[in-house]
Amino acid sequence: MEPADLCGVAWRKSARSEGGTGGTCVKLAVLHDVVGVRDSTSPQSGHLTIGRETLTALLDRIKSGVLDL
Repeated sequence: MEPADLCGVAWRKSARSEGGTGGTCVKLAVLHDVVGVRDSTSPQSGHLTIGRETLTALLDRIKSGVLDL
């Protein structure tokens, strides 16, 4: 997806993120059939795109403690 295509995209941050403390968090946006992921502290650095099924699997692994984050 080209940067010009991101006009009007709604980036969302988790309600559980570290608010205004400058903590580490990401923002997600629905981009047609994929999800955009970007650093909330550096949105000008671009974004990654990931398939919805892959993102769901990643989040499941994080929540279950499989990944040491």
